[in-house]
Amino acid sequence: MKGFIPYLFLFFFFLGSNFAFAQPSKQKQLEEKRQLILKQIKKINSLLFKTKKEEKNVLSQVEDLDTRIDAMERLIKITNQQANLLTRKINDNQSKISLLRKELKQLKEDYASMIVKSYKNKSQQSRIMFLLSSKDFLQAYKRFQYMKQYTKYRKKQGIEIQEKTEELQQLNTQLASQKKEKQQLLKENRIAKANLLKEKQQQKELIASLRKDETKFAKQIRTKQREAAKIDKQIDALIAVAIAASNKKSGKSGNTKSTSFALTAEAKALAASFTNNKGKLPWPLKTGVVVKRFGTTRHPQLPNVTTYCSGVEIATDKNSQARAVFDGEVIQIQKLKGANKAVFIQHGNYITVYSNLTGVTVQKGDKIKTKQVLGTVFTNPLTHKTILKFLIYKNATKLNPADWIYRM
Repeated sequence: MKGFIPYLFLFFFFLGSNFAFAQPSKQKQLEEKRQLILKQIKKINSLLFKTKKEEKNVLSQVEDLDTRIDAMERLIKITNQQANLLTRKINDNQSKISLLRKELKQLKEDYASMIVKSYKNKSQQSRIMFLLSSKDFLQAYKRFQYMKQYTKYRKKQGIEIQEKTEELQQLNTQLASQKKEKQQLLKENRIAKANLLKEKQQQKELIASLRKDETKFAKQIRTKQREAAKIDKQIDALIAVAIAASNKKSGKSGNTKSTSFALTAEAKALAASFTNNKGKLPWPLKTGVVVKRFGTTRHPQLPNVTTYCSGVEIATDKNSQARAVFDGEVIQIQKLKGANKAVFIQHGNYITVYSNLTGVTVQKGDKIKTKQVLGTVFTNPLTHKTILKFLIYKNATKLNPADWIYRM
């Protein structure tokens, strides 16, 4: 049991050390997230709220406000987390300062007592008499060593007091900085909350007009959904054709119902590399903000209406260019009925699709590199929005792009 105690002490020492190191790291992560959200809000404002004169239908206004409100709520949440973490750090520093002050007080008292004793015996004659009054040489030697150690101890005490004083000053400076940082965060949070209240009030007024004619707007949403479903079917069909072609090329033409690509050794290696980069792939645009996410969602203002998105829709600047998220090969460029051109890039048994393009700059069969430009994203002349539809497939299965693209 006795042998276990030192290990137990070491465990708690390292646990405390890890916690101390974890706090700055956590604060850094939160600040990075906060800055990212601030950039997103700035982008949302420039892309979805360009000018107040720009006319939008009520449904579009509500959807755009939902996007901005969601970002603002995330900003407030992150800022609260930062302020709470700073509060814990401030409390921790105050405890350390209190402890250091007690240690410093005790050190100064001990040092003062030692100085008084030293002063009483400071004369050279007293030191010589102290040595000469020794009974023998051995006692004289021991007294000499004691005097040396005492002098060394005095010097050590002085250095320790200086170090403790400096440490206390550093902690006080750090504490003042943390308090200032916390006040700034709280100030920014108050402004964000005030803006959020205004946004929600504006949204409330829009929702009131939306619900006056709920049937009409629900019909509009369902019409858009049917149009999107038709485009999705075209994309699914083109991928099924690509899968069949890969099986035929590999000599598996008899397996017409296969939903998986027949892969060469090179294609398998590319697919493995694509898999290893999950969550780290670059965005298919230099700048943009996600306005529609993957999957089925209930409309926030029309509870009886659900929408489905087979990929993600990203709003971007006019004349922005779509770019490949990974190395691969262009297997199809297709003008979709009811939409613009879509570029299909194969990465082993993965396919990335970039839809709503004009001025495509690649050709079928081209070998593509990561971030290579594929074409310009179409800008709708009625809504003035520039939206890229981006999808990821593994064989014939749709995947959530947010799981694959870095910080989407």
